[in-house]
Amino acid sequence: MAQQELKRELENRHVQLIAIGGTIGTGLFLGSGKAIQQAGPSIVLTYLIVGIAVFFVMRALGELLLSKAGYQSFTDIAQDYLGERVAFITGWTYWFCWIMTAMADVIAVGIYVKYWFDIPQWVPELICLIVLLGLNLLTVKNFGELEFWFALIKVITILALIGLGIVLLVIGFKTEAGAVSVTNLWNHGGIFPNGVVGFLLSFQMVVFAFVGVELVGVSAAETSNPEKNIPSAINKIPMRILFFYVGAILALLCINPWTQLTAGESPFVRTFALVGVPVAAGIINFVVLTSAASACNSGMFSTSRILYNLGNKNQAPKSFGKLNKNHVPRNGLLISTLILSGGALLSKLIPEQAFGVVTTISAICFIWVWGVVLISHIRYKKKQPQLHAASKFKAPWTPFINYAVLVLFAMILIIMLIADETRPALLLTPLWFVLLLALSYIKRAR
Repeated sequence: MAQQELKRELENRHVQLIAIGGTIGTGLFLGSGKAIQQAGPSIVLTYLIVGIAVFFVMRALGELLLSKAGYQSFTDIAQDYLGERVAFITGWTYWFCWIMTAMADVIAVGIYVKYWFDIPQWVPELICLIVLLGLNLLTVKNFGELEFWFALIKVITILALIGLGIVLLVIGFKTEAGAVSVTNLWNHGGIFPNGVVGFLLSFQMVVFAFVGVELVGVSAAETSNPEKNIPSAINKIPMRILFFYVGAILALLCINPWTQLTAGESPFVRTFALVGVPVAAGIINFVVLTSAASACNSGMFSTSRILYNLGNKNQAPKSFGKLNKNHVPRNGLLISTLILSGGALLSKLIPEQAFGVVTTISAICFIWVWGVVLISHIRYKKKQPQLHAASKFKAPWTPFINYAVLVLFAMILIIMLIADETRPALLLTPLWFVLLLALSYIKRAR
């Protein structure tokens, strides 16, 4: 049996940096360009709203995970409080979430490499997948170490950007776009230059920017001290959101008027190029490239563990529930990587639209998963009041805050339905849920 259990090889520093890595990724380094174009400076408010909502999701998830020692994933929680069918749909949807997210990251790798080399976008994407697959097949500690250093690079980059912004503000530095100033936040059409509509349209990409924050929950099965490490990682999320997202976006917008940023390039690379440091721009492009690889690495980790859990619960082929000699779910890792290579195919077929399509689908599916966490927490508090009363990590202001965040998520889905760019993906995504629902009935009939 020892070989058929995930090893608890992730240390506190791994879990803390996985939590940071989950909140800093392609959505910020690349997707923020598109979100800024839609919302202008009001994008800062969008990040605050979604960040606060995600924090309350995480507090609910944290309490649920620590309420029962055997919980290893969302499916365990959903099965106890929402039934086997919802657990089946949620488990596979979370896998699909990360497949779409990792596809977006793989596509981003190709976009970043084109900054240096004029080669087909899909070539570096396949190379990245092969390298990460090899590393993930070894041990979970390799994943933790890789994420530790990837996340450290992200943190240093954002610190450098914020520090640069402060220095340029103090000295009144001038770029070809004008003086670096806080007045750039309102001098180019105001805080809401594209009106309320532009502000609302930015929510989809900002939701995508936060996907992965719940990875600290998925890694609970492989952390050495979940009672201490999970609350610690979750409680630090608000400060990370304020600093890494709001701080970074404010720095970008003070250095660059929002009108200078485009959806097709990283605003971080653009900023360092604008201040006249082309070598630094190349370095930052390397950093955001490692960020995309980091997020893809997280996707491989997450999808393989989800399939392992589904296999052990007879919700997927049993072969997915087997581990190799390094205690890694090899079969789940291989099939997930094979499907992820579809991102390279999309880059070949629709290079301009590929990133937008997969980020929209990812955001929609993550809203489902986060919604299941909130609803499960409402049921948990109602069905297990004694566990809630005894909890040392109670989610605050429940169940009111759960309902408030669910309403926000519903509003974001309505916005996606109204917006021309996101409507096709929103209308197609329900087919996934119809397929899963049909499979759940077939599975029960057997």
